[in-house]
Amino acid sequence: MNATNATNAIVYIVDDDAGMRDSLALLLSLRGFGTQIFANAGDVLKAYQPDWHGCMLVDVRMPGMSGLELLQELRQRGCTVPVVIITAHGDVATARAALKARAADFLEKPVDDEILIDVLRDAINSHAPVPAAASGHRAQPSGPTNLLTAREQQVHDLVTGGYQVRQIAERLGISPRTVEVYKARLMQKLRN
Repeated sequence: MNATNATNAIVYIVDDDAGMRDSLALLLSLRGFGTQIFANAGDVLKAYQPDWHGCMLVDVRMPGMSGLELLQELRQRGCTVPVVIITAHGDVATARAALKARAADFLEKPVDDEILIDVLRDAINSHAPVPAAASGHRAQPSGPTNLLTAREQQVHDLVTGGYQVRQIAERLGISPRTVEVYKARLMQKLRN
């Protein structure tokens, strides 16, 4: 992502831990992202505007409405802003629920700063429409693989390249459980 996209993008941080919110906001601002912080899901829903751009970084476990419930409510309201779920309590069921609710990605705390930045950039870029002529890239092939998110495409490429789950997890900086969830989601998408 170029600097213009980074400085124009807002990352909406939703976490009940004030220290976590502040450290994420500092890290992201140092990397050129604008940030807006929220202590809970209710505050996000009160502030949400359909013209938001960028992405959301949402913790799973919060008092009141959970991060997954927030994601589902936003999708019901027609929100297309990518949502990256982050949690210190990750498991396959939670990762699967997040991805089924169309989360852009699922990360386990503590997450490496570089991986977080890459995931957020991918999410923001996936939301920003780029005209085919301006992108300089070939048109996306038609067929089931054009339905994949950037992260799903990465997992797909590594799986079809013969990599094992643990190798994929190491290369992408995610847990093997999360890779399994992506693989299941890929199978579901590519079957239809």
